[in-house]
Amino acid sequence: MSRPGLHCRPRCAGFSLIELMIAMTLGLLIMTALVSLFVNTSRTNQEMAKTNSQIDNARFALNILSDDLMHGGYWGGHIPAFDDLSSSAVPTDAPTAIPGPCTAYSSWDPAYINGLIGIPLQFYNGVPSGCGTIITNKQGSTDVVIVRHADTCALIWNATTSAFEPEDTNCDAAVSNAAYFQASRCETDASRYVLGTTGFTLQRRQCDGRRAPRYRLISNIYYIRNFAVTAGDGIPTLVRSELGVSGSAPAQQPAVPLVEGIEGFRLEVGIDSLSETGTATDYTAAVNWQDAGRTIATNRGDGIPDGSPPFAHCAGGCTVSQLSNVSAARIYVLARANEATPGYTDTKTYSLGTQTLGPFNDGFKRHVFSTTVRFVNITSRRETP
Repeated sequence: MSRPGLHCRPRCAGFSLIELMIAMTLGLLIMTALVSLFVNTSRTNQEMAKTNSQIDNARFALNILSDDLMHGGYWGGHIPAFDDLSSSAVPTDAPTAIPGPCTAYSSWDPAYINGLIGIPLQFYNGVPSGCGTIITNKQGSTDVVIVRHADTCALIWNATTSAFEPEDTNCDAAVSNAAYFQASRCETDASRYVLGTTGFTLQRRQCDGRRAPRYRLISNIYYIRNFAVTAGDGIPTLVRSELGVSGSAPAQQPAVPLVEGIEGFRLEVGIDSLSETGTATDYTAAVNWQDAGRTIATNRGDGIPDGSPPFAHCAGGCTVSQLSNVSAARIYVLARANEATPGYTDTKTYSLGTQTLGPFNDGFKRHVFSTTVRFVNITSRRETP
C-alpha cells in the first residue's frame, strides 16, 4: 500500500536556486530600467520647468519695461512748445541740459523741469551722478534706464470738499509732498503747466474756475541688481526705483525687485533727428512750413527714427538733442535660469544689439529676448497729414 506523501513530492516542489536567481536578475533589470526612466523623465521635467520659468521671466520683464516706455512723454494733454506744431512762436522750453535723475527736489529750477518734461527717457552704462545710494549692487555691463511721464490716473477737483480726489477706485489718493503735474486747459491761465508739490490752481477748458486734473509724476529707474532678496544669493534681478516722498519732499525710493533671472539689460534708441524733408531739427526757431497748407515742417522731426542703423546706443553717452528726439527704443534682456544644469557648460556668446556678452563658462542656460517700443506720445505730435 502506497503512502500519500510519496505521490505529492514532485507536484509540490518550489523554484530551484537557478530559477530564483534568474527571476531576481530580470526583476533588477526591470527596476533599473524603470528607475532610469523615472530619473530621465524627472530631469527632463526639471529642465522644461527651468526653461518655462526663464521664458516667463523674460516676457514679464519686457512687458513691464515696454508698458512704461510706451507712456514716456505723456503729460496729461500738455504738449511742450518745442514739439507743438500748432504754435507759431519760437519755443523757449526746449531742454538745454540732461536732468540728473536723482537731483534733490530743492534744486528743481525751471530749466531742470523743462528737461524732465522734454526728455522722458534717459539711459546710462554706469551709475548716474548722485544716484549712488539708490542704484546699488548693479550688475556689470548692464544699462540703467530712466522713464518719465504723468500717471495715467488723474486726480479730479471736488469743489464740495475743496480737494483733489481719484477719478475712480483704481487710482491712488493724493499723497502729501509728492510731485504732481497739472496742465492748463484755459487760455487765460498765466502758466501752461505746474510740476511740483503745490500750486495746482490751473483751470479747465471752460476757464470757469474749476481746476484742471492733476497727475502724479512718474519717474522710474530700472537696472539689474546682482542679487534677488539677499546680497550674495547670486540671482541677477531686474529692480525699479520709483519717485516717492522722503523727508517731506519728492525723492527716488530704494529699488524693489521685479523679475528674477534677468542678467543682461541693453537699450538702443531710435532718434528722430531729421524732418520729412531730410533737414536737421531746429528748436531755436519757429516752425518752418514747406507749404501754405502746413503739411510738412522742414525744421521739426517727423516721428521716424533716422540714422543707419536706425537704433543705436549713443557711444559715449547721448546728447541733449538726441535724448529730446528719441521716438522709439529697442529693449534687450538676457534671461538666465535660476538653477544650474548638471553637466552643462555655457560656452555661447549672446548679442544684445551692438553688445556681446559671454561666454560665461558656467552651468546656467541663457537666452536673449528683445522688443521694440514706439513712443506714441512723442511720435504722434510730430506726425503731419
